[in-house]
Order: sequence, then structure tokens, then C-alpha cells
Amino acid sequence: MVFSTGELGEPHTLEEALGDEKWKKAMNEEYIALKKNKTWHLVPPQQGKNLIDCKWVFRIKRKSDGTIDRYKARLVAKGFKQRYGIDYEDTFSPVVKAATIRLVLSIAVSRGWSLR
Repeated sequence: MVFSTGELGEPHTLEEALGDEKWKKAMNEEYIALKKNKTWHLVPPQQGKNLIDCKWVFRIKRKSDGTIDRYKARLVAKGFKQRYGIDYEDTFSPVVKAATIRLVLSIAVSRGWSLR
């Protein structure tokens, strides 16, 4: 399964993405990062275990002037497939960007909130 924002140039199917070297490179970079950070591994199906599927999400990242900065592919878990009593308590935590943390801290400081 593939998700796209519908921007021109973003693939709508996995086959479409695999047919373009730019997207294949982006997918490979994501896979290498997941393996390097040990945040993902392939497991064989087991009786009584619910496997969480994943899907590719593609985005074209742009610079402030509108030109293409890079092609970004993310492999994301389909957490909605979790079942209560089996894997419902398992959580998947996204990574927060440093820019987001700086933004939240600057808003707090500008409003005079104490960070202690």
C-alpha cells in the first residue's frame, strides 16, 4: 500500500515508485536508516500473533523557494491493525524533529512560561 499527498510527481503505487530511481533511492535510504537504528526488523508469521503491516508514504520535500529539496520515503506501521489483548498495549513512537522542539520552546518562552 502507498500513500501520497497527490502532489505531481509523487507515486500512487509501489510499482510506480519502484520504476523511478529517485524514489528507489529514497526507499533504500529509509530502509538503511531503519536497520541502522534497529527500529525495524522482519519477523516470520507465528500462530496466535498479530503482525503489524506497514506501508510506504512518499513526499516531495521542497525548499522555501519551491524547488525540490529531496524525495522522502517513509515506511510506517499500520497501528490500526492492533488487537486488544494481543498487541493493543504496544506503542509506536514517531521521532520529533529538533525544529519542532525549538518552536515549542520558543513559544513557551515568548509567553513567559517557566521551563523549570
